[in-house]
Amino acid sequence: MTVETFQPWLNFVHPIVMWLLLATTLYALYLGIQARRTRLADAETRKQLIKGKFAVKHHQVGSILLAFMVIGTVSGMGATYLEAGKLFVGPHLLVGLSMAALIATSAALVPFMQKGSETARLTHITLNVVLTGLFGWQALTGMQIVQRLLSNL
Repeated sequence: MTVETFQPWLNFVHPIVMWLLLATTLYALYLGIQARRTRLADAETRKQLIKGKFAVKHHQVGSILLAFMVIGTVSGMGATYLEAGKLFVGPHLLVGLSMAALIATSAALVPFMQKGSETARLTHITLNVVLTGLFGWQALTGMQIVQRLLSNL
């Protein structure tokens, strides 16, 4: 079997993985909100919220997102290059690359957050809110690309 055998289908791996990552991103957002609620809650409420281990889960899911978002970005570019012999420099590619930079920067703030930096926390939250918004936009523009690919099959 050659790359040509799988080439038409490689274009659909990236969108499927990214839709799964978008759902995972929304779950990480929920976990992050719960972790912040736990941190800011009064003593009695905190006792109940700590049982959910939201901060630990948020950190774990965030680590998975970091890895798979970077892999998804590179694999999407690779699939496009294999199919077309070039990359199409446009909003979808540029926003995708920006998202990889945003999530890496967000993850780089974790050691500072662990030392109690509220500035790092607020920057982390801001970067991830922007990232989530861009991810939603990418999902829509990505589906337009998928529709074009389907019409060319």
